Amino acid sequence: MSKFQVNKSFYSSLKYIFSIYLLGVIIFFFFRLLLFVLEIHHTNNIPSEDKFRLISQAFIMGLRFDTVICNYILFSPTFAIFIAHQINLKTKQFSAILKYYFILLFSIAFLISGIDLSYFHQFFSRFSVAGLQWIDSPAFMFKMIFQEFSFWWVIFPIIISFFSFIKVINRITIKWNNATNFQLESSPRFSSILISILFLGLVFIGIRGRFESKSPIRVGTAYFSNYAFINQLGLNPTFTYLRSYLDAQKNKEQTINIIDDKIAIANTQKYLNRTGIKNGSPIAKNIMPDIVNTNPPNIILVLMESMSANKMTRFGNPDNLTPFLDSIANYGLSFDNIYSAGTHTFNGIYGTLFAMPALFTKHPMKGVTIPKLNGIGSVLKQHNYSTAYFTTHDDQFDNVGGFLRGNDFETIISQQNYPSEKVANTLGVPDDYMFEFSIDELNKLYKKEKPFLSVMMTASDHGPYYVPEYFTPKQPNDIKKQIVEYADWSIRKFIGLAKKQPWFENTIFAFVADHGALMETKFDVPLSYNHVPFIIYAPHLITTSKTLTNYGGQIDVFPTLMNLVALPYTNNTLGIDLLTEKRPYIYFCHDEKLGVIDDKFLYVYRGKEKPSLYKYNTDVTDYINDYPAIADSMKIYAISNMQTGQFLVNNGKTE
Repeated sequence: MSKFQVNKSFYSSLKYIFSIYLLGVIIFFFFRLLLFVLEIHHTNNIPSEDKFRLISQAFIMGLRFDTVICNYILFSPTFAIFIAHQINLKTKQFSAILKYYFILLFSIAFLISGIDLSYFHQFFSRFSVAGLQWIDSPAFMFKMIFQEFSFWWVIFPIIISFFSFIKVINRITIKWNNATNFQLESSPRFSSILISILFLGLVFIGIRGRFESKSPIRVGTAYFSNYAFINQLGLNPTFTYLRSYLDAQKNKEQTINIIDDKIAIANTQKYLNRTGIKNGSPIAKNIMPDIVNTNPPNIILVLMESMSANKMTRFGNPDNLTPFLDSIANYGLSFDNIYSAGTHTFNGIYGTLFAMPALFTKHPMKGVTIPKLNGIGSVLKQHNYSTAYFTTHDDQFDNVGGFLRGNDFETIISQQNYPSEKVANTLGVPDDYMFEFSIDELNKLYKKEKPFLSVMMTASDHGPYYVPEYFTPKQPNDIKKQIVEYADWSIRKFIGLAKKQPWFENTIFAFVADHGALMETKFDVPLSYNHVPFIIYAPHLITTSKTLTNYGGQIDVFPTLMNLVALPYTNNTLGIDLLTEKRPYIYFCHDEKLGVIDDKFLYVYRGKEKPSLYKYNTDVTDYINDYPAIADSMKIYAISNMQTGQFLVNNGKTE
């Protein structure tokens, strides 16, 4: 065979590798374009003169990240192909193994890209290990997904990508096989070895994503603008998932170790004005009210699913979705600058009931050992309260039922307690039925002639959405607005039923969300996902309405309610009494990111990536280089509190 024919055989292999790379980036481009079209409304805050330039840069950045993933997949097969050329070896089995290798790995990447479309729409964040929080409840998870079209429609672009990739790779593999016959190669040649090394070098550079020697491409590389959507558009979800997985594997316990624990505890003692108890917790403080209540009130604490402050007229929503919540906020105590601990229901339950912060993606209720915490259930049980928890669905989801039982919640009412015909979907019974069902249960507790604590977790404002036929919404053809109306109506119905009960006059009703919802996207930690209402309503106990604007969080609900109950207790939590204490900032997690906020600044911590400081009420400019001292103060405040909470749990000092 001539030298030219041999070279042609070698170059056909180069063409084969490049064709697979090109096929991969085209399909990744398809998913990015689909994401852009679906989420284009997030570009409305970009000045028109900058929009095209920034969007173009995001797609170019996307090509870089897509190249990284493609070259990771290509590197080993490319090396194997070049070795095969040098030893004059090629069989049908060899090319078949390579083909199925490509189909398997690229299919996984395309599957992640499809899932990311729904994940981003829900959380305004690219897919990461946080998306697998519920993998140990697969039946519940898949039912929830497939009962809501907005979750599962992504199966169509996933199937299209699979079919297209397989069809094209079959075609180019056949062409490669026809053009290449390694057994006819002559002995190894310097030119083919040199080209192989250079080509592998290009693949390696593609894996690194940049030429600079100090660091390969990182998530932070995509953050080139002041616009959160544009920055995230350039990322590849397979990259973000693998990066988050590798980071998690470095410390499987997900221990935060950003500053020394001793420094963190000392800072937190100063921030919270705590000195600790000898041989016990370093932040515990005995609280003694001026007058101990001899007739302590009942507490009904309602955790409202996804009730962002942005859904309420009180906070500027023009659609009048929550007339009842808005009305009781005007007749009780309304805390208007409250932020959820995280963006998941388990964050909300843990933060509200135990006054403990979220620790990035860590799920605090899924450990092998259930820690005993100084939560509202245990404290009130010590004061002879009955304790109950109501949920609309299976209480074992997120291990909530077991965790609460291990922390002094005596009664758990969940889907198994309701008539089967009342179960509407995988999220169980509608909110209003849970409230209606609870009345008889609360009456049973009242008949024990002792006060009760009842925590109620709603679920209707979460997909799959279900609006009962007997409720007539005012919002036409918008299920997400209709479900908020229904959630508010359900609470109105509950209070109406409660007013007829003998325990109503001596009951404190508290309403707070488990987390907010994605309703604005100025920043990559959307404030609407963490800014939540906190309303206390007790018309016979709180006769003067009041609006409080100091900053606080879900973690402050428990200590604040204890002020109103007026019973002695030990506060061994990271929460404060918002009626008598103030914070300089409040902090919250958005999976791997951390937000810290006051009335002027929002600080965003992104782990190894560059942090930011925004004047969130005015613009989206990053001011971190202008106010480094403020950024550092906000970071140290949040991290100190979080690490102290982690220290208490890890060292058994939470009781």
